[in-house]
Amino acid sequence: MPSLITILRQVPDPRTGNARRHELLDLLVIALTASICGCESCVDFADFAEDREELFREFLSLPNGLPSHDTFSRLFRLIDPAALSACFSQFLDDLGADGPGVIAIDGKTLRRSFDRAAGKSALHVVSAFAGEAGLVLGQTAVPEGGNEITAARALLAIIDLKGMLVTADAIHCQGETARLVLERGGDYLFALKKNRPATLADVETWFADPATAPAETLQTTDADHGRLEIRRHEVVHDVDWLFPEKRDPDRPAMPALATIARVVATVERDGKTSTSTRYYLSSARLSAAAFAKAVRGHWAIENGLHWVLDTTFREDEARARKDHGPENLAI
Repeated sequence: MPSLITILRQVPDPRTGNARRHELLDLLVIALTASICGCESCVDFADFAEDREELFREFLSLPNGLPSHDTFSRLFRLIDPAALSACFSQFLDDLGADGPGVIAIDGKTLRRSFDRAAGKSALHVVSAFAGEAGLVLGQTAVPEGGNEITAARALLAIIDLKGMLVTADAIHCQGETARLVLERGGDYLFALKKNRPATLADVETWFADPATAPAETLQTTDADHGRLEIRRHEVVHDVDWLFPEKRDPDRPAMPALATIARVVATVERDGKTSTSTRYYLSSARLSAAAFAKAVRGHWAIENGLHWVLDTTFREDEARARKDHGPENLAI
């Protein structure tokens, strides 16, 4: 998929002569970024660029320094709005070309966020993360006396889920949460673990039966830093057997269930081999390839959002102090 910067290069430059002291791409990127961050005028754009000059110089050329508000004003009086709109439309079309995106729901307790003096416990937040786009779509704090499940539902209720696949850990594998996702136009892919023991036992039994076979399988291999991981992704679309027609409190049904899936991961490192198995329930009829992509999309929240939170709240430092002592920290 072409990047937005690549597409913006296609916008015709309406300026002539000395009016081209600043690169058109630089002006458009600064204006777009500033607009996303709430700026509303050319003066705002110039102030925004000045405040973030060091950041912009990492990826923009800025051969003649930062543009002034008059430069932005002259540009937007001359530029063809239809051409600019066409470029944005192309970007949005390309953005959806790979199929429905993934919204990962994840909760995290932030270390160093407690307040002993005020008697307040550590802050626990639930985040919605668009892994492929690298964006945090929203966050909500778990209130005192509340829980992550209800906080996640409150967050999902204010996000546009149309055409999206919502992924979450087993704590969110709840019928009410699944119905909320479906009502808002999305599909769910929830991990299945021991918090639903009867359902998990049924699924484990099915996959362990030699007489049954998944509808489709896909194997992927990752190798880096001396570590080899082989993952076998399996999907099942015959799901009517899982939940009995008669209401069973031990097996609460998941609405619109269309796929049962499993990932078997074998990891080899330093001459040792370990195997882990994870199970999932989804309302989307996923192929093995789509399931593998969605699961990897959820992992992005670990490498993206958690890294940001760790950096902001200096959790890595807190862990290092606990594990190794302050003398081993590089300050």
